[in-house]
Amino acid sequence: MKYLLYGVVALVVLAVGALFYLGQTSQNGEAPGLIDGQLAPCPSSPNCVSSEAGATGEQQVDPLPVGAWDALPGAIADMEGTITSQDETYLAAEFTASIFSFVDDVEFRLAEDGVHVRSASRVGYSDMGVNSERIAEIRENLDG
Repeated sequence: MKYLLYGVVALVVLAVGALFYLGQTSQNGEAPGLIDGQLAPCPSSPNCVSSEAGATGEQQVDPLPVGAWDALPGAIADMEGTITSQDETYLAAEFTASIFSFVDDVEFRLAEDGVHVRSASRVGYSDMGVNSERIAEIRENLDG
């Protein structure tokens, strides 16, 4: 029984260490930016959402209305995000999780049909719905 307890404790310590390492690793990097005038496509992993053409299923979200563009910096600041790049038609921001400091990139592209959005985790496979929830919260804050 004692060895089983040691084994469980060792596995927990290993898992926490791995999560800490991934969180630190995610702090190195940046948003992918525009590719051929559009936001980068989501990878096949379920840790990204996008409104650009090609996103399907759980990765697909609707673009924001064009009128939301000017309010985005304030909405990002209200949610404790940090804008890392901005010009007339592109905005990139980082959001850092309070636990393990995982960094997610959120990008916006102003287009005639709306403000396209992409939110993706830098590391890991699943985000447990965090990126989808973040876009819904941004949408809600802009509507509010």
